[in-house]
Amino acid sequence: MVTDLDGDEAGAATGAGPIDAEDLDSTDGRVDLGALLLLPVEGTELQLQVDEASGAVQSVMFAGPEGALELKVFAAPRNGDLWNEVRPQIAADLGKRGGTATEREGRFGTELVCQMPVTLPDGQPGLQPSRVIGINGSRWLLRATLLGRPAVEPDAGTAFEDALTTVAVRRGAHAMPVGDPLALSLPPDARRNG
Repeated sequence: MVTDLDGDEAGAATGAGPIDAEDLDSTDGRVDLGALLLLPVEGTELQLQVDEASGAVQSVMFAGPEGALELKVFAAPRNGDLWNEVRPQIAADLGKRGGTATEREGRFGTELVCQMPVTLPDGQPGLQPSRVIGINGSRWLLRATLLGRPAVEPDAGTAFEDALTTVAVRRGAHAMPVGDPLALSLPPDARRNG
């Protein structure tokens, strides 16, 4: 469940977002991760996936007891639909690795429902389901991946989908190659595990 919102942020929870960070009236209550400004999601833990070698933040994840929502954000062309370009590439990559990806229409448009072969903790083969959602913005693409129950049961993903509507993206004015990840950063008060 998304935390209580007020003002313009309440409008974002109804489906108006994700939005450009410069369109926010206030960043109060948001976690500033550089290219992403996020509101907390009740019942989840915010985790950052950090590359050990470079120290660069690669993705952000809201992890809960029944599943997770991973967020990545990329540079996109001023006029264009990067999600329509990369969606077939994601599906082809999954296919090369033995997985499957099927398109379906969802709350944010065309998404991918994926199955990836994995080895379960008991050593048996299994499938890891995921749902990949792409949202085109103003010179950015937000890629959201739902894992666990939210990937296979639409009702279980509602809180994470609601959280997507509150995401604010800080693209920056500098030129970047299309498809390059936008820089994510650790907040000043972040703790590192390990």
